[in-house]
Amino acid sequence: MGPADRRAGRGPAPGVGADLSGGPASATLALLAAGLPGVPGTILGTPGTVAGERLLAVTFNDLTQSGDSEREAELERAHAVAESPRLHHVVVAAAEEGLPYVDLDKVPLTDEPGPALVQAGRHRLRLASGSADQFTGYGARQVLDAHPARLADLLMDRKRRHLLRPATALAVADGASGASLTVPFTVYRAARRLARTTQRDGVTDVAQALRESDFGANVTDSALSASLAALSWCRPGPAARWLTGEALAEVSVRLETAAMRAESGIGSRPGVLRAQAALARRAADYRVLEQAAEVRSQRLHAPFLDNQVVRAARELPEAMRVRPGARASVLREVLVGAGVHELPPGWGTTTYAVHAAAGRAGLRAAIGPLMDLFRAPLLADAGIIEAHVVRKALRAAADGEPLPLEGLDQLVAVELWLTRLMQRRGSCWTGADAPRRRAVVGVPGVPSTPHRPAL
Repeated sequence: MGPADRRAGRGPAPGVGADLSGGPASATLALLAAGLPGVPGTILGTPGTVAGERLLAVTFNDLTQSGDSEREAELERAHAVAESPRLHHVVVAAAEEGLPYVDLDKVPLTDEPGPALVQAGRHRLRLASGSADQFTGYGARQVLDAHPARLADLLMDRKRRHLLRPATALAVADGASGASLTVPFTVYRAARRLARTTQRDGVTDVAQALRESDFGANVTDSALSASLAALSWCRPGPAARWLTGEALAEVSVRLETAAMRAESGIGSRPGVLRAQAALARRAADYRVLEQAAEVRSQRLHAPFLDNQVVRAARELPEAMRVRPGARASVLREVLVGAGVHELPPGWGTTTYAVHAAAGRAGLRAAIGPLMDLFRAPLLADAGIIEAHVVRKALRAAADGEPLPLEGLDQLVAVELWLTRLMQRRGSCWTGADAPRRRAVVGVPGVPSTPHRPAL
C-alpha cells in the first residue's frame, strides 16, 4: 500500500482546504480563505479539532508533462502563492493513472452524463488529499468573463468604442501577419450582424446548417475563430460533426420548433441569453463532477456558482468584462481589498493548453479501452453515431490531429453512462412499474408478470 492509498484510507483532513492547480480563481479562494480571522484551516466553533493552523492547499502535478514549459510555470506560480505562512502546501503527483480517459471502468453511475466522467479519476486523486471542506474555482470563467456575444449587446447599447480592446487583443493573439490588421473590422462586422439578427432567424439558420452538415470552421485553429463562432445565437456543439444525418435532422427539427416560439423582433439580447446558457451548462457539469469524483466525508464547494456571487458579477459593467484579462483583473482587485498585494509573475495566465495536452496524453494511453467501448456502442444502436466514425476520430485525436476534444469527451461520457445504466438495470429503481418485473426475470418458478387474484 503506497502513500496515496494510505492517504485515501484516512480520508480528507478536518478543516478547510483549497485547490492551487486550477488557475487564478482557485488560488484566489485559497488566499482569501487563509486570511479569514481566527485559526485558518479550522471550522469556527468546532471543539477538539485536529486540523493544523494553516489552510491546506493542494496542487496536482502531472508527471506525464514534466517537460512542458507551461506546466512548469504553473507549478512555480503555485509554489510562490503557497509561500504564505498561513498555507500548508501539498503536491499530489500522478503519472498515467491521473490522466483523463484512464480507468473508465471505475467511474460510478451518476444522475446524468457529463464531460466530468472522463476525468473523474484525475479529480478524485487531487480531492482525496484535500480537506473535509474543499474549495474549487469551478465556474469562475462563466461568471466573471463576458461571453463573446456580449459584444453585440454593446452595439445594441451604442457603445461601439468598447469593442476596440477585445478586437485588438484578438488581433494580437492571431499573430503578427498582415491579416491581423483586418481582425478588428472582422469582429465588428460579426458583432453587428448578430445585433441585427433576431433570435428566430439565428436559430433557424443553425437548423439549416445542421441539415447541410455545415459545422463552420474548426474552432481549435485560433482564438479568433472561436470568438467569431461564439458570435451567434447558437451554434452546433463540438460533437455534432460525428453524429449521423438522422440525428442532425432530428435536432434541426427541434431547433425550428423552438425558433417558432422565440421572439421575432429586435430587442432580445444575445449576450445575456448565451451567458445564461453557458453558466447553466457549467453548473450541470459541476453536479456531475460532484458525484463522479466524490470522496467520502468531503464536501466540495464552488463559491463562484453561488447565487450571490453570480448576482454580484452581473453588476459589473459589461464594458469592463469584455476586456482581455477581465477575470484576472477582478480577482486581483478582490485580493488587494483583502490585503494581498504581492502575486507571482504570470499570475492570471489561463491553463487551457495544459488541460488539452493532458487530454491528448490520456487518449494515447487509453486508446485500447476506448476502442473496446465503441466496438458496439449503444449510441450506434440508437442511430446517433456510427461506431467506425468515432473510432477513427479517437485514433486521429490520439495521433495529434487538431480535433475538438470537448466533443470526444461528450461522446465518451454519454456512451460510458449508458453502459453503466444498462449494467444496473434490474438492480436499481428505473420506473414506477419496471422494478418488479425485471427483478424476477429468469428466476425459476417465479412468473415474469405479477399474478393478481380476481376481485
